[in-house]
Amino acid sequence: MKDLVIIGTGGAGRETALIVEDINKVNKEWNLLGFIDDKEDLIGKIINGHRVIGNRGYLNSSDKEIYVVIAIANNYVKEDLVKYLTNENIKYATLVHPSVRMNSSIQIGEGSIIYPGVIMTVDITIGNHVIVSPKCGIGHDTIIEDYVTLLWNVNVSGAERIRQGATLGSGSTIIQGLEIGKNSYVGAGSVVIRDVEENRTAVGVPSRYIGE
Repeated sequence: MKDLVIIGTGGAGRETALIVEDINKVNKEWNLLGFIDDKEDLIGKIINGHRVIGNRGYLNSSDKEIYVVIAIANNYVKEDLVKYLTNENIKYATLVHPSVRMNSSIQIGEGSIIYPGVIMTVDITIGNHVIVSPKCGIGHDTIIEDYVTLLWNVNVSGAERIRQGATLGSGSTIIQGLEIGKNSYVGAGSVVIRDVEENRTAVGVPSRYIGE
């Protein structure tokens, strides 16, 4: 079994621990050492059966191989952590819930988390440090770049490109063939029928930029 730590004790962190437990029920792959969190008052505490073993500095001081997954939705925080973690002993775990059906045409990068209930079809590329939450659907020929977060029940119709750091809110739908710009945000329940520019927030049905 490979040693693993989860960065973040929030909802995503605790949900990721559950994914790890489900993976180990099928194939004993991960030795979950515990959580990493920068809140000093949490260090040493037990959360959902797993200890908070230290802050981010703990990882950079590790003298043995250790796998890490960043269970935080905020793309800026994820990028900052990856830049900070310079220890050559650190590797990034890719966690796919065992209920998710995969085929050989799907590629998933390091540090990504795929929750239960996700449906992916064919010829899909998912980058590094991506979170795909429960009940999301991702259609054919979609490219999802690094640090993207799809919250619950997002529908990505097919042939989209979701640029680095974008966040798609719960229940949003992206019509086929569009591009969602870098570091953009799509609001919960929105229906996107045109490209979203980078660093913009699009909300509504059909979606429009805030302030438009």
